[in-house]
Amino acid sequence: QVQLVESGGGLVQPGGSLRLSCAASRRTISSYAMGWFRQAPEKEREFVAAITWSGGNTDESDSAKGRFTISRDNAKNMVWLQMNSLKPEDTAVYYCAAKEYYSDYEELSHPDYWAYWGQGTQVTVSS
Repeated sequence: QVQLVESGGGLVQPGGSLRLSCAASRRTISSYAMGWFRQAPEKEREFVAAITWSGGNTDESDSAKGRFTISRDNAKNMVWLQMNSLKPEDTAVYYCAAKEYYSDYEELSHPDYWAYWGQGTQVTVSS
């Protein structure tokens, strides 16, 4: 079973940047697809980005395209989400997730298809 721990959240001004980290333990994530989701108060959990086991392919939500970048280092058992040009509507708890295989966007974007989750890290974008 994969254990995931997120870090790097915090308070940032609009237009600023943050880099979220996801550290995996208990087993290697090298064969897993990895992803980021977020959940704002009173809203459903929302897909942000995903990356294949090799890092060779990524998918991002429309709101993340051009601003957020997902990356990974299997040797370090780490995944990151670089977030630039942050907006107040990006405020949410951000979750790291893992699943055993990559799939089409429809399945990637649905939380039910992801097997393992971290506890989340809060990102607040406000002046």
